[in-house]
Amino acid sequence: MTDVTRAKNGRPVHHWRRDVVELAALFTAVAVADAVANLIGHGPDGPTLLLGSAVALLATAAFHTWWARRHGHAPPADDTGALPGTTEGTAADEVSARNVLWRLRTTVRDEPGSLAALCTALAGHRVDILSLQTHPLGDGTVDEFLLRAPGVLPAGEITRAVSLAGGTGTWIERADAHDLVDAPTRILGLATRTALDAAELPLALRQLLGRCTIRQLPAAPAGRAGGADAVPAEGVLEDTVLRLRAPEGGVITVERPYLPFTPTEFARARALVELDSRLGPRIPRGQDVLTLPEGNAITVHRADTGDLEAAKEMHERCSARTLALRYHGPVGDADRYLNHLLSPRFGRTLAVRTASGRIVGLGHLLWDGDETEVALLVEDTWQRRGIGTELLGRLVAMAAEAGCESVYAVTQSSNTGMVAAMRGLGLPLDYQIEEGTLVITARLQTAPAATGPAVRD
Repeated sequence: MTDVTRAKNGRPVHHWRRDVVELAALFTAVAVADAVANLIGHGPDGPTLLLGSAVALLATAAFHTWWARRHGHAPPADDTGALPGTTEGTAADEVSARNVLWRLRTTVRDEPGSLAALCTALAGHRVDILSLQTHPLGDGTVDEFLLRAPGVLPAGEITRAVSLAGGTGTWIERADAHDLVDAPTRILGLATRTALDAAELPLALRQLLGRCTIRQLPAAPAGRAGGADAVPAEGVLEDTVLRLRAPEGGVITVERPYLPFTPTEFARARALVELDSRLGPRIPRGQDVLTLPEGNAITVHRADTGDLEAAKEMHERCSARTLALRYHGPVGDADRYLNHLLSPRFGRTLAVRTASGRIVGLGHLLWDGDETEVALLVEDTWQRRGIGTELLGRLVAMAAEAGCESVYAVTQSSNTGMVAAMRGLGLPLDYQIEEGTLVITARLQTAPAATGPAVRD
């Protein structure tokens, strides 16, 4: 038997030998007291015996005190009381693993005490409020929270508590560490990115407004309804749809069916579009010089509509088969294709130029609603030299930096070059074949996001 044992809480239990001594001392004191009582009650020498018993009791108490001080109840000096195999870092990791971040939005009455009742209800479930944004409405206020809650607490329990506290139209979804950035800092960062690159506008709007679908419709011809003239200069807010005038004409439509937009969100989106409009067309300038295996030097740079003529000339040098593989059929009007593809409103384009300045390759990263497409075109005489692989790698890196979860390429099974380039990414790929058309999707985030579906109450 060991000298020290541990209870469930990790604290030491008394030494068994010390317990035996204390019990013996206690029994001795009780026996003496009982003997004294009998002698006092029945003997003629009661006072003398009483005095002797008092001395015996004092001696017993003194012995007990000496023993207790020498063999105290404290654990040994090398015993910290911690459970075997546990460390402070491990405990902190376990606490962190038990916590979950949530984004929650709910509408409360615009009256004193409404927010306090909501916070009290959350605190009752040990939910910590990390940040709060308010969106005033006509007859209420939309409160948007970033919460840290115990991992064992289901989302349904949180929304139920909010509903009982007076919240309506409650919506909740998982958040991550990126949401810990405060709203003003995040909005300033989005404005900076938009100011540096016109292609950032759709991405900035998506990050500002959350999961949504963004489309830009071109301006309608004169005399036809449905163009930018149908949207006033200040834009239109229609519940779950925003419509804003695009800087170069047309209409930017933002849809978020699962959650209505607030006037505050509408004002922020409109401010971003206005900033983009004031700055005009722009792309980051700069280029990388690369050396191909055979020794030829090429440059890779961002392209826009200013490179339209050089791109058209490359189209004219491409064979009909190369153009058919790229555009999945005959190309009638290259201007119509290229003007759209080169516009930073619809994505980003990389161009490859030779030392003489000719464009021999184009790579496009296209914002397709809430998805992202990649497309490549390399002039015939420059194929099989690694240009397509170089372009695709850079485009995928751009997509990952923009927060895209996947990219897809539409091609044909006979386009072995594109298939090989996609496989060369080293990413998980999904293949879909429909009527001879091959769609290859590369997942950029190999670990599935832990957000799960949004929950509404």
